[in-house]
Amino acid sequence: MTSELPALGREWLPEAHRIVVKVGSSSLTTIRGGISEQSLAALVDTLAARANEGTEIVLVSSGAIAAGLAPLGLGKRPRDLATQQAAASVGQGLLMARYTQAFGAHGVTVSQVLLTADDLVRRTQYKNAHRALEKLLNLGVVPVVNENDTVATHEIRFGDNDRLAALVA
Repeated sequence: MTSELPALGREWLPEAHRIVVKVGSSSLTTIRGGISEQSLAALVDTLAARANEGTEIVLVSSGAIAAGLAPLGLGKRPRDLATQQAAASVGQGLLMARYTQAFGAHGVTVSQVLLTADDLVRRTQYKNAHRALEKLLNLGVVPVVNENDTVATHEIRFGDNDRLAALVA
């Protein structure tokens, strides 16, 4: 006997208690690098409205490397790991500052949660991350989750945060 689960489409969103939203770099940044204020504001307006209605929101956000390009004077995404890590280090702070400001305008507090693949495959680290995320959500905070690109190496990276979003969900 097989049981078929209904496909969950967008019609379930109004009823959802918790929503995990994954946003890619191209949705948040400009062609030259740097953060697109209009795109970020539109995203935050939508998510903050849901958060203020009582929906738990987890935002899995790429964009740290791309956001760090312009401040470092880099015209395109670097190929070498060390420069990618440097761009991520600069860009992550900028990205979180924008999220904090934009969500704050709606009375919503955000937190930064940086994870590596190791954090979700090692049992103790996974439990710690899960406990922290649950506590943040219970406190009404919107966790902004990203891969910790500053310390992640090619061998232990999630890639484009799609896997990270699936694991966080």
